[in-house]
Amino acid sequence: MTTVKFATCSPYKQTKQQHHITDFKHKEFLVGSGQDKHVKTYNKEVPEDLKVINVALFALGRAGSIHLTNVMKNSRLNIKYLVESDRGKLERVQKEWRLPDSVLLSPHQDQKVFSDPSVHGIIIATPTYLHKDLVTRGLKAKKAVFCEKPIADDLEDTRMCYQLAKEMNQPLLCAFNRRFDPSFSQLRRKVQDGEVGQVHLVKTVARDSPVPSIEYIKVSGGIFHDCAVHDIDLVCWVLGEYPTHVFASAFAFIPEIAAVNDHDTVGFTMKFASGTISMTDISRNAVYGYDQRLEVFGPKGMVSCSNERPYPLVTSTVHGQSEPPLLYSFPSRYYQSYINELDHFCDVIQGLSDLSIPGDNTLKITRIASALAESAATGQMVEIMY
Repeated sequence: MTTVKFATCSPYKQTKQQHHITDFKHKEFLVGSGQDKHVKTYNKEVPEDLKVINVALFALGRAGSIHLTNVMKNSRLNIKYLVESDRGKLERVQKEWRLPDSVLLSPHQDQKVFSDPSVHGIIIATPTYLHKDLVTRGLKAKKAVFCEKPIADDLEDTRMCYQLAKEMNQPLLCAFNRRFDPSFSQLRRKVQDGEVGQVHLVKTVARDSPVPSIEYIKVSGGIFHDCAVHDIDLVCWVLGEYPTHVFASAFAFIPEIAAVNDHDTVGFTMKFASGTISMTDISRNAVYGYDQRLEVFGPKGMVSCSNERPYPLVTSTVHGQSEPPLLYSFPSRYYQSYINELDHFCDVIQGLSDLSIPGDNTLKITRIASALAESAATGQMVEIMY
């Protein structure tokens, strides 16, 4: 009876309970169901011909397969064309999603995409060496373009693509998907609100699971432009600045990766004009799961995002406590971010939002990745001039 004195009045007589601001899923539920009378997702009207966005998806590889699923589940999107060289894969996807024959194209038929005025946008998830051609053809055909990184093989071609996008007045979105991850987004808000004070240190970890196929490694563009770019962009986005000096070390422990002149293990640092220092380690092969961590430290404290697991289950036995392993790979770890970045592409096409990743950012991230590759090759710190 000693706790009776702590009894409170009925919850019906208290202030109505509200969800916490961090519960974005509940907020989406309230707004989407019309239960929030004061908030709506958008304050602009969408033109009638853009209420359903017709898109063409190029390639069903690692990223393309994720995008197809998300396109099919998004009520704002309609898959008008699906371009893929593997006929067997096309037929399996056709059966899974009950797609008409008219949707399926082989690469030599892809001119249909660019000639069709009903296509509003294209999603490019092909090997890197095909990006530039598809980006430029899409922009010249007055299509909005969503492209997996990198936009092109080198800095000058990337700059040319963004110049063309400006001339054609079409959006060109480079898919740095980690910006759209809910936990990373919340961490950035806290940093930008000054919760840790002036940032002193940033640490990121990005370790692949499973090891990518050697066929993918061969056409990936190298670990700095394939993997490191995500961490570079993430750190610069969180801080709101770009580094002045970078240093990297890299090695290939896996013989097959060494044989194609790439690395499987990288460590690099970036120094910023503000004094902030970032440190990143990358591996192509983490056998315990997809290891993705971010930590920001300052004089007021620290904010961090730890690894995610399939569900918050703890099993306790005579052998101790155990949890499910980390999420296996990027499709599950960044499940929500892939959905969010595609929604952002829709918002841009429908005129509901400005492009959140400008060309200037992509060009700088590309330059930084190249500087890190140079540092790894020479063993010297590299100063970056923008």
